[in-house]
Amino acid sequence: MTRRPSVGTAAAALLVAVPLAVAVLGPLLADAVTPPDGAPYTLGAGHPLGTDRLGRDVLGLLLRGGPSALGVACCAVALGHLAGAPLGLAAAATRHRWLDELLMRPVELLLPIPSLLVISVVGVGWRGHPEAIALAVGALNVPAVARLVRAAALDAASGPVAEAMRMQGESRARVLFGHVGRAVLPVAAADAGTRVGAAVFTVAAANFLGLGLEPTSPDWGVTIAGGREALLVQPWAVCAPAALLVMFTVGLNLLADRLLRSRR
Repeated sequence: MTRRPSVGTAAAALLVAVPLAVAVLGPLLADAVTPPDGAPYTLGAGHPLGTDRLGRDVLGLLLRGGPSALGVACCAVALGHLAGAPLGLAAAATRHRWLDELLMRPVELLLPIPSLLVISVVGVGWRGHPEAIALAVGALNVPAVARLVRAAALDAASGPVAEAMRMQGESRARVLFGHVGRAVLPVAAADAGTRVGAAVFTVAAANFLGLGLEPTSPDWGVTIAGGREALLVQPWAVCAPAALLVMFTVGLNLLADRLLRSRR
């Protein structure tokens, strides 16, 4: 009998779907629904969510700012998993302790480094380049991803199924990715959900502090930073993009938590 999604899962999916739909479809609709610029911090006057400090329509900024706000974070987490997961799998599958140490110790040097410190250094040299921020956040995620995957893969790599595959002459790649990789996939997927949420806020914080994109970018984090000085005058310029960021991160965390529970 097929289990129906619970109310909590449906609510979490809805929280993720709304900002994701705005990020994907927003740029296609922005020109059609965005009125001309008006006076700074205007409420009404043909602007459903008012205007920002430059007189730009806040709704138009929301529709255009999603790809950078969510895309950079998702790309950063994908890069972190693409680099960290193979390291963790190889470290778990090796039978040589020296190789395990050689694979894991260098990347662990990045663990104590504050993320905003790295982003601030990158932002000085490559300000306005979202790919530089994505690479920096992705590199910061590599050690944690590698450690998690290694811990999750240890039992599967030394278990009877893996030993039987080796005795049958299966290649190391087939054992590593065919069996061990599939065993840790649910854990890695759940971790990616929580890590994307953290990356969204890290990227938004970098943009908020002026370390990422240009101050005139429609990015949600930049919009929040620009509108905070007039929060009481024009709250939508801050609350609307902040609500989308919160919805996305909370929904992803809830979905990741339910995925872990379903696999127990």
